[in-house]
This record gives sequence, C-alpha cells and structure tokens, in this order.
Amino acid sequence: MPVILFLLLLLPVCAGLAFGLTGYGIGALARSRRSSGRTGSLLGALAAFSGTASAVVYAWGGLLLAGAVVEAEDGGTNSSPLLPCREVTGREEQLQQVVGYSVGFVPLRFDCELAGGGSYDSGAVPGAVSAHAATLALSGAALAVAARCATKLEARARSRTEAGGPDRAHGADRDRNSP
Repeated sequence: MPVILFLLLLLPVCAGLAFGLTGYGIGALARSRRSSGRTGSLLGALAAFSGTASAVVYAWGGLLLAGAVVEAEDGGTNSSPLLPCREVTGREEQLQQVVGYSVGFVPLRFDCELAGGGSYDSGAVPGAVSAHAATLALSGAALAVAARCATKLEARARSRTEAGGPDRAHGADRDRNSP
C-alpha cells in the first residue's frame, strides 16, 4: 500500500512540474520574440519544454506502474499468479513460481519475484518510458546549460556595445581596419 501512496503523490508533483515548466517556457519564448530572438531565451524555452515532456512521460509511466500494483493487490478469485505477471509471453513455466512483486522507480518497472529467488520484468511499464524520460531530462539539462552560456555571452556583447566598445558581431571594429 505505501507504493500506491507514493505513486499518488508522484503524479501531482509531476503535473505541477509540467505546468510550471510550461509556463516558464511560454514566458521565455515570449521574451525571445520580444527581444529580437535572443538565443539564450529561446534555448531556455526549449529546455523548459523538454523538462515538461520528461515529467509527463515519467508520470505516464507512474500511472502504468500504479495500475499494475492495483491489479497485483486486488486478490480474490483468479488472483494467483499475479495478473501483471501473467501478461508476459515465454514465461509460462515460471508462472506457478511467482510469490510476490517488487517495484522500481528508476527505471520504472514492475518485477515478478519467483520462489527460487529470481525475478523477471512483467512489462507492465514499457522500457521505453524510462528511456524517453531520461533522454528528455538530460536534453533539457543540456539545453539549460547552453541557455545560461548564451545569456552570458549576449550580456557581455551588450555591455561592450553600450560602453562604446567594438561590436565584432556586426563588423563595427572599423578603427583598426581603417587605413
């Protein structure tokens, strides 16, 4: 039962994270358009949207995992072996040895535990769910770092032009190149 409570807590957290990152991404996209397409703001928006997608994919996997746990805890007639453990093809000989289950959160998985001490993945949560969530999270982090670097470079270039220094990006370094 504590697994279900944790999963029920995880879903609102992921939803809140997704809404917050979406709002930040929309704001960063608006700043990017308003200030003549600043690269840092655009990269920040992409990082936020990537984080949103990661949270949504992980929440979807959490829902699949919660469904498998609810099926496993159901009990009653036709409850042995566990329902999520029956859906795996090629494991028919091990079905009668299933004595329990375990849940993993990183990566998301539902394992059927065997009497002999082993276990196998039931496939209740496709392996691609965790892979996609991790890929989106890592790409979001990389985009956030790139956005921070681009923002610093843009600020440095702006302070040079405001101070009257050469603007190498627009070819305004005419004093050195003049005869």
